[in-house]
Amino acid sequence: MPHPWFRVHDDVLTVTLHVQPGAKRTGIVGLHGNALKIKLASPPVEGKANEALLRYIAGRFAVPLRNVELKQGGQSRHKVVAVSGSKIGPESLLTGV
Repeated sequence: MPHPWFRVHDDVLTVTLHVQPGAKRTGIVGLHGNALKIKLASPPVEGKANEALLRYIAGRFAVPLRNVELKQGGQSRHKVVAVSGSKIGPESLLTGV
């Protein structure tokens, strides 16, 4: 079964996200249409939510922050993030959700 919320090309994983800032705590909720839904405890003020999101993604994929890049959606809840160099499969993010 194909996964519409991520794709892998060479060593780069591209993940489509639906982000809900201002939540009580940060975590993965599940799928939201063709995107992975993540709640962020950070407020959507002056890029703080984007910074928190990139740090969270880096931690979940066990890569340095420099290996995570926001490709689309700087001012939107719908975002596309690229992760390079991770050995962790994206399906594992849905384990326990």
